[in-house]
Amino acid sequence: MPPADTRPAIRPYRPTDRDAVADVCVRTAHNGGDSRALYPDLRLMPSIFAEPYCHLDPDLAFVLDDGEGRAVGYVVGTADTERFVKDFRRIWIPRLVDRYPEPTAQPRTPTEEMVGLLHRPERMLVPELAAYPAHLHIDLLPPWQGRGHGRRLMHTLLNALHAQGVPAVHLGMVTVNTAARGFYDRLGFHKIPVADAGPLTCLGRATTPD
Repeated sequence: MPPADTRPAIRPYRPTDRDAVADVCVRTAHNGGDSRALYPDLRLMPSIFAEPYCHLDPDLAFVLDDGEGRAVGYVVGTADTERFVKDFRRIWIPRLVDRYPEPTAQPRTPTEEMVGLLHRPERMLVPELAAYPAHLHIDLLPPWQGRGHGRRLMHTLLNALHAQGVPAVHLGMVTVNTAARGFYDRLGFHKIPVADAGPLTCLGRATTPD
């Protein structure tokens, strides 16, 4: 458990948080659990699901600081998924193409599958989600879960999106992660029917504060 004398606080992301945020991502990227055995390259998952948001939309990136300066959780997002996809292809992929070249064959490993996702940001443009222009990712290290920090992180982002005039936000969660679904349900998210969501369940809600 975290030390009793620390005072965790939510604050804006800083560039010095990069490694800590990446670590949180890696340790929660496999159905909410540690992904290191599945994806041995520890930069891969953060390069898809955390770092591009911190780089392209830093004003919508927030961390849970453990009280000693280390990020132990985060929420990241974008106010405009369509614009984010364009920036991802134009700005983000060129930064990574040397490390993760675009695949030329069908993926044979989990890593190759994720590299393929990296090179297909247009997968985020889902017609059924058009009324929910913003989207987000949230992760917390296990010792910091179940203590209200996730709710506080989420409301921090919702308030920021609402202040920008964004009406609604969506997210995609792995359907088998039932604990995460319970968390989102308690926050007022509802299922958005999507014709071909694969292993994901799409959820959304208005950004209006509760």
